[in-house]
Amino acid sequence: MIQWLSTVQDIATIEKIIELRKVENKDWWNSISADEKSAIEQGLNEANAGKLNPHSKARKLYEKWL
Repeated sequence: MIQWLSTVQDIATIEKIIELRKVENKDWWNSISADEKSAIEQGLNEANAGKLNPHSKARKLYEKWL
């Protein structure tokens, strides 16, 4: 792949590869909803405050979805 990439001369192909790279490097934080961001921030704040639960309790709470 690297060898082939180093020989590509078609500008359209190069531009497509560059665009793909931009999409792949996109920060997921910018693609989630405000509610999701809020929930993550709340969880981080609770963890920093020491309000953590053991894994076993989480498994019991969410057992029906696992």
